[in-house]
Amino acid sequence: MAALRITKMHHKHLNNPFPSTPSSLPLIRGSLFINPQTVPSDQIFNVGRDFQVLWSTRNGGSLSISHLSHPSRLIWSTVPGQAFVSAALAETQVEESRGSFAIEDGNVHLLCNDQIVKDIRMINENDCYLEANGLDFLSGNSGFDQRPYLKDTQFPVLLITGWVFRRKRKKSFQATEIHDRLQLEAEKSSYARYWVLFDQKTSNQIGFQVKLGNPSFEFRSKASPTASRRYWGLRRKLQRTRRRLRLGWCWSVSRPRGFVKVSSSEEEKEETVAESMGFNRVCLTYSSEDNERFYGFGEQFSHLNFKGKRVPIFVQEQGIGRGDQPITFAVNLVSYRAGGDSSTTYAPSPHYLTSKMRSLYLEGYNYSVFDLTRKDRVQIQIHGDSVQGRILHGNSPSELIEHLTETIGRLPELPEWIISGAVVGMQGGTDIVRQVWEKLQAHNTPVSAFWLQGLGGSKGDSGWITALVELGSGYDEVQGMAEPNQGSKCSAYQSDDILQPLPSSGTDEKPNRRRNLFEEAKKLDILVKDKKGDTYMVPNTAFDVGMLDLTHPDAASWFKQVLQDMVDGGVRGWMADFGEGLPVDASLYSGEDPIAAHNRYPELWAQINREFVEEWKNARSGKAREDPEEALVFFMRAGFRNSPRWGMLFWEGDQMVSWQANDGIKSAVVGLLSSGISGYAFNHSDIGGYCAVNLPVIKYRRSEELLLRWMELNAFTVVFRTHEGNKPSCNSQFYSNQKTLAHFARFAKVYKAWKFYRVQLVKEAAQKGLPVCRHLFLHYPKDEHVHHLSYQQFLVGTEILVVPVLDKGKKGVKAYFPAGENCSWQHIWTGKLFAEPGCEVWVEAPIGQPAIFVKEGSIIGDTFLKNLREFNIL
Repeated sequence: MAALRITKMHHKHLNNPFPSTPSSLPLIRGSLFINPQTVPSDQIFNVGRDFQVLWSTRNGGSLSISHLSHPSRLIWSTVPGQAFVSAALAETQVEESRGSFAIEDGNVHLLCNDQIVKDIRMINENDCYLEANGLDFLSGNSGFDQRPYLKDTQFPVLLITGWVFRRKRKKSFQATEIHDRLQLEAEKSSYARYWVLFDQKTSNQIGFQVKLGNPSFEFRSKASPTASRRYWGLRRKLQRTRRRLRLGWCWSVSRPRGFVKVSSSEEEKEETVAESMGFNRVCLTYSSEDNERFYGFGEQFSHLNFKGKRVPIFVQEQGIGRGDQPITFAVNLVSYRAGGDSSTTYAPSPHYLTSKMRSLYLEGYNYSVFDLTRKDRVQIQIHGDSVQGRILHGNSPSELIEHLTETIGRLPELPEWIISGAVVGMQGGTDIVRQVWEKLQAHNTPVSAFWLQGLGGSKGDSGWITALVELGSGYDEVQGMAEPNQGSKCSAYQSDDILQPLPSSGTDEKPNRRRNLFEEAKKLDILVKDKKGDTYMVPNTAFDVGMLDLTHPDAASWFKQVLQDMVDGGVRGWMADFGEGLPVDASLYSGEDPIAAHNRYPELWAQINREFVEEWKNARSGKAREDPEEALVFFMRAGFRNSPRWGMLFWEGDQMVSWQANDGIKSAVVGLLSSGISGYAFNHSDIGGYCAVNLPVIKYRRSEELLLRWMELNAFTVVFRTHEGNKPSCNSQFYSNQKTLAHFARFAKVYKAWKFYRVQLVKEAAQKGLPVCRHLFLHYPKDEHVHHLSYQQFLVGTEILVVPVLDKGKKGVKAYFPAGENCSWQHIWTGKLFAEPGCEVWVEAPIGQPAIFVKEGSIIGDTFLKNLREFNIL
């Protein structure tokens, strides 16, 4: 029995344009049983100093957790009478194609959906000391290959032990009745030990751990009719969905697809295999409320509220189109699943925050699925036999984000130079950049840096990645870049992918191409390997690349030297691209599971870049060390839960140059707001989007109107950066004509006008983890209308309300002024006041005057308006 099957689809060029959503296990239901001889009826357990866990046997038994500061408000609870731990052994099917991954649950060989609670007890520090000296405090649970992870634990802790199990039944019929009558009996059952541990981690976080033992097949018991009916209801439901999900049950009455009907000897063989392999799925089920909204899950582009949806947590390419048509159809047709869907993202996080002030995140890096499809419960399905996580306490969304980032990490303060003006993305050679620079000067455009993506000479050529030199540093050799001598910075481009360059010949070879990074890395043996031990050449768009093995101890030092050479040439910032494409069948130096390592890889990628930034700063001395104009910065798109600990700045990847919802200007707003809830405090998108398509039948080109509206939007994000896109000649550019250039200069000045507030928000983010751009839910959680908003509007800090125009041809928007505080919002262009809270108003928003509001009388608002007047914007 193969537990994992990986299919490579890189070179499949004619595909189903409407691929089905990767299937996962349906929500597993099971009954909860209690051993009355060993389990107390009702009891409150104090966990650590600040939390309490209530165990109640009413309605079949349940657990609930609260903070001692608000003991009546539950932050987590199980469903009464329902199993909260269940387990399965299932096959995993992975389809991989150029950074896109589809992970499916295949045939299910064993399911233990019912649960027995055998014991609930408090564990004190002395008990753990005795256990460490040979006395097993797990009381009969010897044989586990893992003890509770008790780092940073505040005692006492709560330990729950028991079994998860599955009962096998047969049908019997009474001949005297017309209708079949089902009499349910318990026969031979499979079962496994488990433990659940709750321990306080911080004053506002309680940790949880679940661990499963190996399955056994010797237990017999009679089951109650009620429990049996519940079991058969689950079994019939799973059988109905088996065809759709390709689930094959070894003990199924009907013959499962892909399996032959098993005899008892074959059944025993299956049991032996299952026992030898152990479980590879653990499910944690707990209660939710019908009207509870779920936010977060990292950077998500299609939804902000995930109630009613399944959310897979796996780093990958976001896709081209993500369901928007006709582009998704076309891309899927020629490249397997490259279109993506509403759940594909570069930077997911196993974390959420709800409208009921509940928050939870998983630790570790295993693939997981959050099933929020039921009104009354949540089920997390984790690939593995254990799970760790934390439940957070907080009185507001802002508090919960602050408490989250206390442990996952916070982004450092950005260098002031990168948030002082526009970051201009250019390519194409010295003369073109000089001409644009002169035009920007003529319009008095605030410019912080030039971001020069040199991809090998001509525009749009992606043959080789190069690093370009800082403008204003006195260098003029790299790529023939002449010196404007205006003190602007220059950012460059770097990637974890080490491309194999095409051979150069004659005098056309450029100085910066003399270093063959691929051959260097290959010789040092620091590239990811395949199962045969050879360098893994990973397909990436139109070429193959080698990937740095970031688990290799020599990879970091080598790559830091590459960065050092770049910085020595004058570069002060770079895009640390990719990070989401580690193959799931790779062989890593560390020997770790590549599927789990896949989610960790972007964090390692950020860590290497961040370590270099800190080491470079520490190596400087005197005033040079603290000079803000010399500070380094990098930005990246791939990430996972702890990326805020290691990153500095994020961008949202490659949006389409379109008005569409799933992969266009609207999705850029959704990604901005959702990522901020999960700790990505500094995020932004390419002005105008990135991905253009210029096919005979399907054309996506950046229109002038879209570009102008995107400028207006991004003038209120943390970084104001342009990108020419993947096909510059097809796109309207900020320098295309006098209108676009003047508009760009105008909104670079608008961006500059609130720099004073941006600096404050950046400091606040570094101290508390709060994002610069915020969903209104963060400050108005009790306003019901706010929960229905997604991309329509957002807050900058607490003092600026942005209602962008995100639809083609629109000259106005509906602005909603939230309820919850007595203040008036002032329209910056007309000065009109909107004093009624909780009202929605139609506001004119012609190009050049997007709907922007500030709080009347606030120092922030007054200063912003004063600066706009000084820039002659008002």
